[in-house]
Amino acid sequence: MAARAESGGSAFDTAKLILAIFLLISGVVVYYYFSELTVIYRILGLVGLSVSGAAIVFTTKVGRSFLAFVREARVEVRKVVWPTRQETVQATLVVVALVFLVGLILWLLDMVLFWGISLLTGQGK
Repeated sequence: MAARAESGGSAFDTAKLILAIFLLISGVVVYYYFSELTVIYRILGLVGLSVSGAAIVFTTKVGRSFLAFVREARVEVRKVVWPTRQETVQATLVVVALVFLVGLILWLLDMVLFWGISLLTGQGK
């Protein structure tokens, strides 16, 4: 049996994606081309062309799958059990205490090694 590779999208979807990229690039070019205008008008033009490009992208197979992914991600985020303020403060204090303890241990180890090497080499007196 010959296995057929499934293509990611149609030629029409590819054309839509190219048009969306063109709109985004056009927005940036227009923003800088009309530098004599007020910034608000340039930003509105950039946002308008970007939103138009995004709207075109979301009509493609890739865009629809991205939107489905975002919806599923939102559902999963709602399932997360977030820690309470008390749990967060306690965990933060434990982390700070352990960082301090490890820093103290490394400082002591550094002092002992420096002292030992000073004795062996005769330097640092």
